Amino acid sequence: MTQPNSPSIRLFVSIPEPLVERPMIYEMIKNFDVVPSIRRANVEAHSAWVILELAGPVEARDQAVAYLSDLGCTVNRMEGDVVAG
Repeated sequence: MTQPNSPSIRLFVSIPEPLVERPMIYEMIKNFDVVPSIRRANVEAHSAWVILELAGPVEARDQAVAYLSDLGCTVNRMEGDVVAG
């Protein structure tokens, strides 16, 4: 059984053009009961990226990351403080 209060993970998600308008973060919340916190983002018509912290049970976080990857996003785990410049 996973711990519900596991530390959050930091992700850099690169979103390709066909997915820019899709509400993927909303879908992650509804499908996997995770809590994302958007730290930085850039959204344009042809591409987007987002840096987010993802909290929740380890299994749910892993499923949410796999979901984004399966959709066609590039997902990389980050280390360190992404808020402090």
